[in-house]
Amino acid sequence: MAPQQQVTARPNIRLVLSGLMIAMMLAMLDNMIVSTALPRIVGEFGGLNHFTWVVTAYVLGTTVSTPIWGKLGDLYGRKNVFLTAVVLFLFGSALCGMAGSSALGGPDDGMVQLITFRAVQGLGAGGLMVGVMAIIGDLVPPRERGRYQGMIAGIMAIAMVAGPLVGGFITDHLSWRWAFYVNLPLGGVALVLLIATLRLPRYRTEHRIDWLGAALLSVGITAIVLITTWGGNEYAWRSPQILGLAGLALAALVAFGFVERRAPEPILPLGLFANRNFALISTIGFLLGFAMFGAMNFLPLYQQTVQGASATDSGLLLLPLMFGMLVVSLLVGRAITRTGRYRIYPIVGGAVMAVGLALLSLLEVHTSKVQSSFYMIVLGAGMGFLMQTTMLIAQNSVEQKDLGAASGAATFFRSIGGSFGISLFGAIFANRLAGTAAGGAFSGGGEAGAAMNIEQLRDLPAQAREAVLGGLADAISHVFGWAVLFAVLVPVLAWFVREIPLRTSNEPTGTPEEQAETALARSPSGM
Repeated sequence: MAPQQQVTARPNIRLVLSGLMIAMMLAMLDNMIVSTALPRIVGEFGGLNHFTWVVTAYVLGTTVSTPIWGKLGDLYGRKNVFLTAVVLFLFGSALCGMAGSSALGGPDDGMVQLITFRAVQGLGAGGLMVGVMAIIGDLVPPRERGRYQGMIAGIMAIAMVAGPLVGGFITDHLSWRWAFYVNLPLGGVALVLLIATLRLPRYRTEHRIDWLGAALLSVGITAIVLITTWGGNEYAWRSPQILGLAGLALAALVAFGFVERRAPEPILPLGLFANRNFALISTIGFLLGFAMFGAMNFLPLYQQTVQGASATDSGLLLLPLMFGMLVVSLLVGRAITRTGRYRIYPIVGGAVMAVGLALLSLLEVHTSKVQSSFYMIVLGAGMGFLMQTTMLIAQNSVEQKDLGAASGAATFFRSIGGSFGISLFGAIFANRLAGTAAGGAFSGGGEAGAAMNIEQLRDLPAQAREAVLGGLADAISHVFGWAVLFAVLVPVLAWFVREIPLRTSNEPTGTPEEQAETALARSPSGM
């Protein structure tokens, strides 16, 4: 990367950032926006027993493709690869909006079509998420990167809350199909902005794609996601189906390890994990996804059942969480840019997140909305300390040529952690609920709460409703209590992260002695 190439890229950083923020918003928003549209989709297509796959297919596509997109960006150049991901995402969005229409065969196959097209959309979304972070890594030196990644973390916070709100509004006033069509004009704007303004340094790399490694990794991840989705719900944990998937995942991942050690250009360079900082931050990312996404999945349930909020109102009640995360992300990003120091933030963030989850474990039937809002502000603040610093540390731990692979791996471990968290906490919730009045009143078989009807809940006699709400509140608070056990590991692991000086340029700088010292700091032992 020539110095003058970097200079020509920087004057357009604000326009480029606008396009990147739109792309990240689309990827995150579409993971949340569908939840409020699902009842209408099921009402039109049927297939209630398969409706969760509308969400799972998207998550699966995103998780499988994330490390592959990252490596492709390293090999072929991030701009073209990222634009390809945007086009694929928009193509999938258009197909999702058309699912079940007469142009595609009518409503008889509508649910199958929608699930398939959501997987296509998820494949594109994986490229958006990792591409945004890697492109910022190309344009901005690590010392200045915290400010911009803080903005991206803020966009992620907004999307997490805005998704249900936007989805509810669109579904009520237009059609569930516009939950997908809305991506087209926004994505078009991002595409035009990035084509016109994005100028990235060119890298010359021998193009040798590790297709066998990509296939084995995809099989292993798919099996893991299916285990966490089906285990305890569709099939018992000890059923032949789950045990068979576990064996398939183990065999695929072991074979993947052997292949990656010999591949000239591995999809996921295993040597990265010999770097202490990278290994630690990948584990922290897994735990962050585990505790954060797994536990947060139950906040809307608490708000809509115990607190009696509507689907749209429950989105509004999540605003304190977004506020805490947004404000802290921006402040931390600016502080890292100003001081160049970052090690303290994942330590503080992990501790604050654990406190927030501990506070949420106190939720009960009579907890006021003011109290729960305060608890969510604390949790959001902890997440704000962690969201961009984990990516920053991962990127700063590797050479520039491995930036895409590192960004992909960091995003991948957070996604896998979230998938495991949702599965485990779902099982904990179901087990706790089974022995309560709520479990008896709303038995959903293997899926606790699957048969839950909020309108029926409100029509129950006062004493019975109080008992049911008590059981629900107890089961939900129990989930947050378990999440604390995983969250407390984050500051412990972050304590061992080595503070490597953030580069002020994406080029090696300084005297040969200083360069040698920096290289030694980034050596696998980190010593």
